[in-house]
Amino acid sequence: MSVPHTGKLYRGRVADQIAEDLREQILSGDLPDGSRLPAERELATSYDVSGPTIREAIRVLTAMGLVSTRNGSRATVTAQGDTLLAMSIASVVQFEKVGAREVLGLLGALNAYAAELAAEHASDEEIADLRAAAEETASTENVEQSSAALRHFFVVLSAISHNPLLAALCRFTAEVQIGLAVKLSRGEGGSWGQVAGALHPERLRIVDAIAGRDPAVAASVVRDYHRHVVERIRSVRKGEEPAASDAGLTEALTAWLRTNVGLGGQAESRRTPQS
Repeated sequence: MSVPHTGKLYRGRVADQIAEDLREQILSGDLPDGSRLPAERELATSYDVSGPTIREAIRVLTAMGLVSTRNGSRATVTAQGDTLLAMSIASVVQFEKVGAREVLGLLGALNAYAAELAAEHASDEEIADLRAAAEETASTENVEQSSAALRHFFVVLSAISHNPLLAALCRFTAEVQIGLAVKLSRGEGGSWGQVAGALHPERLRIVDAIAGRDPAVAASVVRDYHRHVVERIRSVRKGEEPAASDAGLTEALTAWLRTNVGLGGQAESRRTPQS
């Protein structure tokens, strides 16, 4: 485990400086995910501060999603790239009042770029994996299984772009789109299949375009796919005007983010291993 104190503390909010020092050690990997921070008394001695100051620093790290504390036990590092990214994006979406159309449009742009890179860099084996993932999305009998298969398809698509940052962004935005589609298709009518099942041939076209090794065509096919997804999401409950409107979609998106993204929420519990 890293030495807790890595620099001199200056005048100002000492708790913030301690939190920043520990944050740097967590992000650098000196304090890896799953490791425990030293006991409060040890940290207080190392930083030459009081126990309450250490507790305040730990609260700051907890609010950032970098550590967790349960039942008074020592703080445990919970830094996960996908979780941190999800919390950050969700915060911006809610703070800036970003609309659902803009969020869904972002996913289309990200996946189009992922497809473009995949057409250039993915191996034949990786493209075969993507085709297999696309085939798994054909069934819409069970919403949970179908949405998991759809999520896996986009995880594979982003992974074979060989751009880790792009892949992380795609994973979260795909989770948002799928979560929103599931949320809006619940209840009477069982309209999930209108979004997922009907677009199965288009997902196969994405695979074919990538296999064709033409980046421009691959990106274009993905953009068309996402345009159709947005149209279908808007239409799944078109009989209920508030839900079908931009304002209704944004309200549904905000509700989904509040429920699923946060400490211990979707970003942590539904992470899918990268391919």
